Amino acid sequence: MSGATAFTNVRLIDPASGYDGPGAVIVAEGVIADVVQGDQGPGALARDVEVIDGRGAALLPGLVDIRVKTGEPGTETKETLKSAALAAAAGGVTSIVVQADTDPVIDEPSVVDFILRRARDIELVKVYPAGAATQDAKGQRMAEIGLMAEAGCLYVSDADRPIVDSKVLRRVLSYAKGFGVLVAHRPADPWLSAGAAASEGEFASRMGLPSAPAVAEKIMLERDLALVELTGAPLLVDQLTTADAIESFRRARAKGLPVTATTSINHLSFNEIDIGDYRTFCKVDPPLRSEDDRQAVIEAVASGLIEVVVSAHAPAPAEDKRLPYDEAAPGAVGLQTLLPALLTFHHEGRIPLIELIRTVTSAPADLLNLPQGRLARGAPADLVLVDLNAPLLIDADKLVSKSKNSPFDGRRLQGKVLRTVVDGRTVFSA
Repeated sequence: MSGATAFTNVRLIDPASGYDGPGAVIVAEGVIADVVQGDQGPGALARDVEVIDGRGAALLPGLVDIRVKTGEPGTETKETLKSAALAAAAGGVTSIVVQADTDPVIDEPSVVDFILRRARDIELVKVYPAGAATQDAKGQRMAEIGLMAEAGCLYVSDADRPIVDSKVLRRVLSYAKGFGVLVAHRPADPWLSAGAAASEGEFASRMGLPSAPAVAEKIMLERDLALVELTGAPLLVDQLTTADAIESFRRARAKGLPVTATTSINHLSFNEIDIGDYRTFCKVDPPLRSEDDRQAVIEAVASGLIEVVVSAHAPAPAEDKRLPYDEAAPGAVGLQTLLPALLTFHHEGRIPLIELIRTVTSAPADLLNLPQGRLARGAPADLVLVDLNAPLLIDADKLVSKSKNSPFDGRRLQGKVLRTVVDGRTVFSA
């Protein structure tokens, strides 16, 4: 196949087909031209085919991260679309969905178009916008959901701001359903959660931190699930983090409600004790939970109840983090550490590798009706070559993101990205 690229001597891991084994992939004109499973190799190749010998490394579909915050437009000192795209490429993430709570908020088609045009100009990873569910993400009046979907937003969400007015959320769900648009919503009771810097419990009391009870997540989730049952509209539960809320979600799925849930790599990897001596890099929203909650989240991912894992990438510059814990901005960068942190659960034997990879490839792609996230003929050539066992010592100062607020700073992980390919173009090489 003239002018193509062949990835040979690799371990193919493709959750969409269920295949995990030796093989090769041939890429031409931005798409996957052929997938060869087994040890036989791709056969005879034309002279001008570039051959990349993977030397036994794993070849995965490029990661799809559907919850990423940037500072552009409005607060580019935190992160620009370009710096986020560079960090994504370095982490093997080939598609990102940026959140709507920018300045201005992504609540009309012109801002959706701005994000898409900037992404095309950058020419690195694929960048998609999420639109705001309500005007200015204030939870009072619906945004132009239909027009934003037509312009190219993938779903609607007010990001970290829960829609408190049940009548407004009911209207959003019903209206979005008519346009076939997915609604994502963060379950957090705003009155119980107001001013909280930690999860309520013995640890927060000893540290003297303002806290919110874990039930704040369950209370709002129960309301949201009732509205889904009323409207029949699909809902994406944005970051399940507590055992009680997971049980509520489990019952909703058993009833056949059209609901899907995400969780963040932070809530899979850390618990409230990791705050330690007031480490503001570990201040995230929702706050880190108890170890029992963390284990419940891991089990929910392992069982497939929680189908999608996100980085919850939320950059914050040093001046916003180097403050007393309860005054510091919440958030953590995560694009570059998502894959190696996720692989921890494979190395520990907690979750099968192919199921882990599914949560960041075919599952989010299928949820948002994207063609990527799979190793199949005709699919976009979005690929990541990974040494699954290579050791990594995370140094926040060396991360590509403009902000360096990583809770993984100083942690030892395994899994090194060797090459990231988007539409057949190499956008990162180690």
